Parts: sequence; C-alpha cells; structure tokens
Amino acid sequence: MNLVDKLKKKAAWAALDYIHPGAIIGVGTGTTIFYFIEALSTIKDIIYGAVSSSNTSTSLLQKQGIQVFNLKNFNSLTIYFDSADEINHQMQMIKGGGAALTREKIIAAMSKKFVCIVDKSKIVNVLGRFPLPIEIIPMALSYVSKEIIKIGGQPKYRKNIITDNGNIIIDVYNLCIKDPISMEKKINSLPGVVTVGLFAKRRADIALIGTKSGIKVIRKMK
Repeated sequence: MNLVDKLKKKAAWAALDYIHPGAIIGVGTGTTIFYFIEALSTIKDIIYGAVSSSNTSTSLLQKQGIQVFNLKNFNSLTIYFDSADEINHQMQMIKGGGAALTREKIIAAMSKKFVCIVDKSKIVNVLGRFPLPIEIIPMALSYVSKEIIKIGGQPKYRKNIITDNGNIIIDVYNLCIKDPISMEKKINSLPGVVTVGLFAKRRADIALIGTKSGIKVIRKMK
C-alpha cells in the first residue's frame, strides 16, 4: 500500500469516532470511502444501516452485511460520510471523479452533518486543479460544452461512462474557481445539466485529513 492509500485509510478509520449507536448513515463513493466501508464493518452491529450514493458502494456495504435503505424513504439524515477530489480551506469541494456526484449532492443536502474524509493531497487554496465533473443528459452535450467554453473551461467528454442515473459526464479543465458558489449556481442553471460537482453551497461541516503526523480535523466556520 502506497503512502496516499495509507493516509486515506487512516482518515477513513478516524471517521468511526463520529458515528452514534443506532444511526442510519449516508455513505459516499470512491477509494477513500471503500476504506471507510471496510472500517464500518467492524461496528456494523451498533448501527441501524446506511443509505448509499452509488450502486458500487451499495454492493460493498451489502457484502459487509450492512443493511442499505432507499433514500426516498427519508426526509433527512443525521450524518453523511464522503470524500472529495479537492477541498479548499472554506470546506468547499470538487467531487464526482467517481461519477456519483448527483446522488452524493442529494444525500449531502439531506444530511445535518457532512464529514469529508481525505488525504492531505486533496487540500487546495483554489479549486479547479482537478477537472470539474458535470453530469448532463446526453442530448445536451454540445450545448453545455459550448457554454462551458464561454466561461473559460475546456470540456472533455468522459468516454465509456454512464452514471447510475443513465446520464453522461463531462470534465472541465482549465478552471480557476475563485467564487465556487457563483460558479455552482451558473453551471447548474444551464439546461441539460443534472448537477455540477461543485459542493460550495452545501460544503463539508468537518474534514478529516490524513497526514503523516496523524489526523488533522478542520471544522466549518459559522
């Protein structure tokens, strides 16, 4: 296991401290979350179950013997655990490298607390180094791409990827996102966009950052 994976795993296990007995927890998607699901299996007898942001995570949770519920049966969740492709010091994130951004955003919006689990390489001053994913309906590909070029981005269709919702992904390069809330609102307003992988309006409440010297905890400023 390389250093980055070790730091991901360390942060994932640290997240167990934020789980209360009897909880139904939201679970995201990605390599860090796979470590979290592995950790979660060690306390599965004290939780009630989970809701999941992707078919992949659902399958992994079920393999560990953790009951997975349908999100449509809930009005809210107590806590959501997910990772990020980038996170800034205001706890705003780029997510969607694993193509589950829409369901992740829905669960995040419904959760009272969002715990982001990352290794230290994901911390940035300004979002945009990681290409920004956008889930769109297929017929909107040329229109949305043209509009993204107008705001300075370089859109690239993510080949051979169909989301769990039956849509496609474009990844936008060459963005320096100095106002993530404005950018999120602007891209989400384009017809054909299902959602953009900017988690700015609904940012993380707590970030658990795996570093060589241990877990660094950052809490959202009010």
